[in-house]
Amino acid sequence: MRVSLYASACAGALAVMSVSSAHAQDSAPPPGERTSDPSGQTARTGRAPADIDDPAAEIVVTATRREERIQDVPISVTAFGQGEMTRKGIVGFEGIARETPGVVLNRPTQNFNNFTVRGIATNGYGANLQSTVAVYIDELPVSTIGNTTVVDPNLFDVERVEFLRGPQGTLFGSGSLSGAMRILTKSPDLNDVDTAAVVDLGLTGKDSFRQRYNAMVNVPIVEDRLAVRAVGFYRDEEGYLDNVGTGVKNSNTLIDYGGRVILLAKPTDRLSVRLLASYENSDPKDSSLTSPSLGREKRVSDQPDRFTGVQTILNATIDYDFDFARLTSSSTYSDFDQKFYADLANTFGGAIAFGLDANAYDKVFVQETRLASSFDGPLQFVLGGFYLDRRRDVDFFYRSSLPFLQARGITGLPDQYYQKQYTYQNNRELAGFGEVTYRFSPRFWLTGGMRYGRITAQAFTEAGGYNSNYFVAALTGRRGPLTLTPYAAATGREARGSKPSYKASASFKPVDHITTYATFATGYRGPVVNAFAGRVSTVNPSDLVIPDGASSDDLKSYEVGAKGRWLDGRVTINAAAYVIDWSNIQVQANRISDSVQFAANVGAARSKGFEVEMGVIPATGFLLGLNVAYNDAKITQLTAAEAAISGAVLGHRLSAPRLQGSSSITYGFDVAPDWNASVAVNAQYVGSYNSSFPNVPGNPRARLPTFGETDEYLNLNLAAGLRHGDWFGQLYVENLTDDHSVTYIHPEAFFASRFGTLRPRTIGIRLAKGL
Repeated sequence: MRVSLYASACAGALAVMSVSSAHAQDSAPPPGERTSDPSGQTARTGRAPADIDDPAAEIVVTATRREERIQDVPISVTAFGQGEMTRKGIVGFEGIARETPGVVLNRPTQNFNNFTVRGIATNGYGANLQSTVAVYIDELPVSTIGNTTVVDPNLFDVERVEFLRGPQGTLFGSGSLSGAMRILTKSPDLNDVDTAAVVDLGLTGKDSFRQRYNAMVNVPIVEDRLAVRAVGFYRDEEGYLDNVGTGVKNSNTLIDYGGRVILLAKPTDRLSVRLLASYENSDPKDSSLTSPSLGREKRVSDQPDRFTGVQTILNATIDYDFDFARLTSSSTYSDFDQKFYADLANTFGGAIAFGLDANAYDKVFVQETRLASSFDGPLQFVLGGFYLDRRRDVDFFYRSSLPFLQARGITGLPDQYYQKQYTYQNNRELAGFGEVTYRFSPRFWLTGGMRYGRITAQAFTEAGGYNSNYFVAALTGRRGPLTLTPYAAATGREARGSKPSYKASASFKPVDHITTYATFATGYRGPVVNAFAGRVSTVNPSDLVIPDGASSDDLKSYEVGAKGRWLDGRVTINAAAYVIDWSNIQVQANRISDSVQFAANVGAARSKGFEVEMGVIPATGFLLGLNVAYNDAKITQLTAAEAAISGAVLGHRLSAPRLQGSSSITYGFDVAPDWNASVAVNAQYVGSYNSSFPNVPGNPRARLPTFGETDEYLNLNLAAGLRHGDWFGQLYVENLTDDHSVTYIHPEAFFASRFGTLRPRTIGIRLAKGL
């Protein structure tokens, strides 16, 4: 029913576009004449800043590490500017995914985000695995840390967010198997004092108050030479779920705060130095996963499930303009502390107390140096080197609970933790990369690129921890003291991966306003080491022994596309079709007896589909937007052994919807001199998809009890705004129909609450200045 409604809406929008486009053709202004659009938006498929009232304005992106018109880049790219994000209430990953075709955000809870692009996902969780989408904050790849909490960064005062679809391994490394998302912070203005602020107050349901505060100040210190820009933000968003286990109402409250300071110095016209320091503390007080069987907006755990992150980033970027090229050196240090606290008692049906409190500490250094040509001529290039060094310490504390221990008469533990293990992992990546473009004419050019990288990963266990026979005592009713067995220091096998990534594309402009392209690209993820490699199950010693890890997987993508702009930018249509072959797939597996997770490799899959983005200004004040994506991704190769260890089935559809899309209608009009009003309607449709492989890992004849399909859903949002000068106010309603569809299903049995749902209807007001 929902897909029918969405299809009807799209068909109606297309009909309006067709009629209105003809009208626009008749009423198009003479070339060179400036036109004004009272809505304050422009028909640009890339969704870049819409603050320039000029439909002919071009979007410039740096998806190829060089400034290029988005319509000339032979990549599927969607770009977002700060003005548009503010108007649409986009403050993090969720809003970006809603507006980008072919992208799904799997979100168990705040700070636990995994993007799926073009069907390249085996489940929405990706435990133990590197993400298939690289997420960058400026030059720092924050998604390469694998199965850990990743802060959902605040997106206030950014220059642009770019989402590149398809493998981007040539320029963005091993984690960009199916795409890359780039968050580009705004640099200081060297000449003008500037300020900006956004206050967003909302009410979710009946009693959950949401507060978001953001502010920016820009101050030139030496005109044209030195300036500083400072940003601060604070979010206090009361939860909307009641935890019946802890007895806390609105338990999934979020407190998020931080800021950044950027200093830009330009001692000469050729040299610039940019220093950045940022800090963000994201502290959800409980998970947002629900248990529908308990009633709407209910969850259960014995203690709050916590997924918190505190991230500090320091960056120094130096640019020097030679006569022929720009040299860029970016050095980044990141310190990231996180908590992964989870109630795992559902592993045994809640019969015993069982949980994990994991504390992780990441220290990352990244150095990238690039040389990008800037001379005129048919040949253009980007050459560079990349180095990453990361150490991640993880303290695994497996817990019972003091009331349970006392009730069962189990003694001998210093606290509630029956097992403590101190581990760390070293990861290093060294790569060289380059892309070369040669323009045979203004209408035809070829691009070729390669990246060759070497990745190493090694895990270590430190002395000082211990294990015990807690499971035996708890499951059999044995009383008395537990036996504690200390862990000795151990060194895991070093995993290594060394392989190239390739890219080749041909671009052709049959006419000035249409660009077509065909692109071939490859990608891979680095090898994965299992933290508990070699461990025997204490619950069932005959169960499988945890293997060392998983080797790199491989991906080959074939894409053709076309990008067109007509009627002085009033009509923009971008379309792409692709076929992706994914082999030696890294997957998450679980040992049945004790739910220990580990990484392994299985068979192959094929993903094929298409994406269309459209933007139309049919008449003064109107903006219509539409994006649609279709995807069919299935397992195509699988051995019996691979099926047994992973639970996969030949022909099984991967964890991505077949159909998804979004559409919007915005109308702007003048209500008085210098006063402009706007109203907007946005609809997002996402089809249902599988939560995981269908069978039990290790027991291929048994159906996985936690297997399921998410709901198909249609999410409606409304907004009405008023602008005067650089002030903007807006009333909005998110999730107008108060839809509680299931958007995520956790694939593992250890969570009693495993379902993510749409946030309930939220009504609010947004006030902004300087945007």
